[in-house]
Amino acid sequence: MRTVHALRYITPLREGGSLPAVVETDDEGMVVLKFRGAGQGPKALIAELIAGEMARSVGLPIPEIVFVELDREFARTEPDPEIQDLIRASEGLNLGSDYLPGAMNYDPAAMPVDADLASRIVWFDALTSNVDRTARNPNLMVWHRKLYLIDHGAAMYFHHDWATAGDACEKPFVLIRDHVLLPFATKIAEVEATLAALLPDAEIERIVALVPDSWLVDEPLFDSPAAYRQAYITYLKRRLQVRAVFVQEAVRAHAAHL
Repeated sequence: MRTVHALRYITPLREGGSLPAVVETDDEGMVVLKFRGAGQGPKALIAELIAGEMARSVGLPIPEIVFVELDREFARTEPDPEIQDLIRASEGLNLGSDYLPGAMNYDPAAMPVDADLASRIVWFDALTSNVDRTARNPNLMVWHRKLYLIDHGAAMYFHHDWATAGDACEKPFVLIRDHVLLPFATKIAEVEATLAALLPDAEIERIVALVPDSWLVDEPLFDSPAAYRQAYITYLKRRLQVRAVFVQEAVRAHAAHL
């Protein structure tokens, strides 16, 4: 993954719970920046990074994810005290995704999605326990007539309670019933083996290794970033091994939706 430096704060995206912002970076581009110092803390960035790169590994359309270095002096030109505090609390390494200028929010009534793509996205969101792909908040953008997945900060919610993560790993994702693309997902059982094959153990390990040590802190169950990182690897490998439990639930939810 590339690392860029934030140069200029352009505008907040206040529809996001953690006050993400569009910023200009030193590669002459713009990114949607997620702040490490926001209320959800580093775990939202960890989920964004791991889930986002796993989505890329299975061929789903997702904007480029980059690390973003942020200097606390960045806050000096921002008049909003709340945003100033957020910037100062996020000094150092943060996470951004490529800004898609002119992209529009996905509307299922206006744009039916191909059954294969819809099934792959539903499978992936069941794997990662993504609660944020509903009709009310689809976190899908349409850019140049192509669908893009954004914002995975609410996925992988098991990591908010590591004491029960092992049990959560073995359970279906029942909230898949609310997925915005579920009506189009007629091929979940057909695509699942192909997608799982794209996430072998080595790929899981490679992706989780991208998480900076500075984000793997303040978790009392782990005495080091290495132990913390290994917990993610163990969970995700096991989740794929027992994927029948969430695949069957997604297929059942689709059938019930008809």
